[in-house]
Amino acid sequence: MRKQPPQAHRLRWLRALLLALPLLSVPILYAALGAARPAHVPPMPRSGGRRHEPPPRLAYLISGGAGDGPRIRRLLRALYHPWNCYLVGVAGEEERADLEAFVRGEEALRRYGNVRVAAAGEWSPVSRRGPTELAAILHAAAVLLREFDGWSWFINLSSSDYPLMPQDDILHIFSYLPRDLNFIEHTSNIGWKEYQRARPIIVDPALQISNKTEVVTTKEKRSMPSAFKIFVGIVSSLFSTV
Repeated sequence: MRKQPPQAHRLRWLRALLLALPLLSVPILYAALGAARPAHVPPMPRSGGRRHEPPPRLAYLISGGAGDGPRIRRLLRALYHPWNCYLVGVAGEEERADLEAFVRGEEALRRYGNVRVAAAGEWSPVSRRGPTELAAILHAAAVLLREFDGWSWFINLSSSDYPLMPQDDILHIFSYLPRDLNFIEHTSNIGWKEYQRARPIIVDPALQISNKTEVVTTKEKRSMPSAFKIFVGIVSSLFSTV
């Protein structure tokens, strides 16, 4: 039997090794990738990591005085959304009766039942920048908490306000905000307001009479309190229930 030369023998083994190399590399690569992969891979969050929660519910106080019925109806139409809740406070029996008839006559308002007109004993005339205005806002928030569940922010508006954005856009924006966030403009650095607003003595006529009037400022001045610090701000604020 004729023997093959050593060079031909080596070429045959090299050719066999090259043919078997792809078959050997597949299990080696699979084992390496399996060892590098973690035992548990958490699922990727959807929608940018945000949880799928229902949109926040807004509670509105819409207030006005005598003769503000048409503007309140206009504002309520612009603000209305079935998801929100509304309390309408108006001074005057005639305006109150007209607004109650308006709420009963609107199909959407009647169907969802999320609009309530404050009764005569729940709403009284207020004086702008007086204690009756603050008392009315706090009382309205208490009524909304009692009558409606699940709302996140309380918004105080008057008949002279009007929204610049539709409610769907507002709810979409608020859905990205933490529910314990408040929008309050206040400061203890009152400056010139100390002499013109903090020191004067005022009288709120709405505490005694039923007509909407302005506060009365007397000529006498009072000293600044030492037991607490005075803050100033605006009434149109957004308060969270959290």
